[in-house]
Amino acid sequence: MHDEPLHPDLDRRADDVAGQVIQWRRHLHRYPELPNRESGTERLVAEHLRSLGLDEVRTGVAGHGVVGVLRGGLPGDRVIALRADCDALPVPDLCGADFASEAVDEDYPGGPFPVSHACGHDGHTAMLMGAATVLAGVREELPGTVLFLFQPAEEGPPVDEKGGAREMLAQGACADPVPTMAFGMHVTPYPKGYLGYRVGNQYGASCMVRIVVKGKQVHGSTPWQGVDPMPPTGAIITGIGQLYRQLDAFDPVTVTIGHIEDVGRFNIIGESVTLWGTVRCIDEADMSDVQKRLTTLADHTAQAYHCTATVEFLQDVPAVHNSAPWVEAALPTFRRVVGDDKVVETGATLGYDDVSEFVNAYGGLYVMLGVQDAELNDDGVPVPVEGGRGIVVNHNPGFYLDDDTLVTGVRLHAHVAYDHLTGALTTRE
Repeated sequence: MHDEPLHPDLDRRADDVAGQVIQWRRHLHRYPELPNRESGTERLVAEHLRSLGLDEVRTGVAGHGVVGVLRGGLPGDRVIALRADCDALPVPDLCGADFASEAVDEDYPGGPFPVSHACGHDGHTAMLMGAATVLAGVREELPGTVLFLFQPAEEGPPVDEKGGAREMLAQGACADPVPTMAFGMHVTPYPKGYLGYRVGNQYGASCMVRIVVKGKQVHGSTPWQGVDPMPPTGAIITGIGQLYRQLDAFDPVTVTIGHIEDVGRFNIIGESVTLWGTVRCIDEADMSDVQKRLTTLADHTAQAYHCTATVEFLQDVPAVHNSAPWVEAALPTFRRVVGDDKVVETGATLGYDDVSEFVNAYGGLYVMLGVQDAELNDDGVPVPVEGGRGIVVNHNPGFYLDDDTLVTGVRLHAHVAYDHLTGALTTRE
């Protein structure tokens, strides 16, 4: 550890770049791109990293991912990987800002779709670009290396494409140099500037599910001459609500069907119906049991209506796990950046994030950054602030984040990186 830490200098440099971070975020918000289509975001990020004189900037990683390598000027073996996800969602933008998205992707599989950053990845990308600026400005005083990982397709690529964190790793994003810690954060409807963490599984394990129910197509006026796949589809959806009673009630699980495709018409009983959904488990060990029970439910229900059902589980993502040693090591850094009273322990969530691929491989942490007009009640639950914009959850068309809080994320990235490289934040000696 250095005798004269750079923390005040990091904070000053973060304040200096704060206005540019807001501009980047608003540009990204106005021009969002769906998973595996983030070409404009890739160009913006790569141009900025190159302007900083990084040792290496790689593009086209796992589609439109960008990897920047900043080698410090002092000897050091540690390597910190800072990760931000860059993709948007097929959701209309109702946030009300004058930089709201009007984008529509006409060609995306299953589209056309309105596109918006309804999950806050525009903020993640802008904050990491700002952190790159800060850390590049002190590179001669860094003992070790910083990897900047700008990841595409965190929300999941189209089902017939590869993408996301696992594909970045497969393509060698972290092969040279190999990280000794991975770190990331996600904006959330918590009070502005609060940092939420959890020891254990911060996010659950996840997979996509596709269920195809097949019958026999026929005219809508003569259903007895065919086999209607719609009734078993409805029964499967209803039956999913009973799966919870077959599993331990103290280990949260959810099975959600979010999209249904039908090949019929108002006067045609179609041959098949496809259900798209997701399975989430806070305890990763429950996933195989849930999948088995869901497969049995779909298969037997379809048979009861003289149909068939095929069940596939796709795009599995491991849980995001924060180990106690890493949390303990990082708490002094977190408290320095946001203040003791704003570092709070949160409950588990069944959201998912494939940052788990990086944290599982190299150790590290993933935390939550509050960005909304909220306060915590006596039970530690976020509630709206009177006169504010309220609480709007991620993936809602009205999701918003406070631009002035972005500098906190820049500081978090910079302090975590510096503390890890200098040995103050590590569990591996």
